[in-house]
Amino acid sequence: MSSSSSKPSWQLPTGVTRGSLDYIESAAIADGYDEDIAFGSDFQFDEQVVADFIPAIGLVADLGCGTARALIPLVRRGNQGLAVDLSEEMLRIVAEKAQQEGLDIQCLQANLVELEAIADQSIDHAICMFSTLGMIKGAAYRKQFLDHVHRILKPGGKFVVHVHNFWFNFFEPDGAIWLATHLVRAKFTRGMERGDKYYRYRGIPNFFLHVFSRSEFSNALKSSNFNVSRLVPLRMDRQAELSHPWFFGKWRASGWIALCEKPS
Repeated sequence: MSSSSSKPSWQLPTGVTRGSLDYIESAAIADGYDEDIAFGSDFQFDEQVVADFIPAIGLVADLGCGTARALIPLVRRGNQGLAVDLSEEMLRIVAEKAQQEGLDIQCLQANLVELEAIADQSIDHAICMFSTLGMIKGAAYRKQFLDHVHRILKPGGKFVVHVHNFWFNFFEPDGAIWLATHLVRAKFTRGMERGDKYYRYRGIPNFFLHVFSRSEFSNALKSSNFNVSRLVPLRMDRQAELSHPWFFGKWRASGWIALCEKPS
């Protein structure tokens, strides 16, 4: 029986689905995370984009850090790190890595939509990578998270966030059928938003992920008062920027990395 199966819906963490909670609480997933995600080569482009945008000094919060594979390179460059995740198991891995390398990383177990433990304007820069934003169910809760990010950042603070593209599903096997079916279901199913996906992921049934259109992503960031410097479109394998983005880039991009700033 899954760890969350006996909990009534009202006891689930805010913005977290039952399947996602099973993923979050799994020690096996945390222990095998870096190996399963092929830590390193597949994410060199993401790492470079973050490094080019985030200054090599100051406190960086990795929000939904997982095993901190995006945060650790920044701390190695001279930043301090704050690793934030709801998963105690993921934070255990982060603490082990920090101890092994002598890295200045503090860990905080918290729900991304409930970041009251982090003081106003106490963070220099923040990152939320690998579609972690999409793991929050409900547009209102995603906005609540983005509002928290804006609140905790110092004026002029940088924010880097990644999401997957809703329309890219067209290029997946049976994707056109899925899109057509999903658009109808989202229109008539209570509590379902366009872009809400449930699927089996790393052995977890009904894992939840919200995928965004380009305009939805941009508007969400702007509604939380971020200045969006650029939306970097990603090619299918995410190892480089999409070529010729003017040619149906809103469909062809597998997702986007947003480079944002809190106004000074």
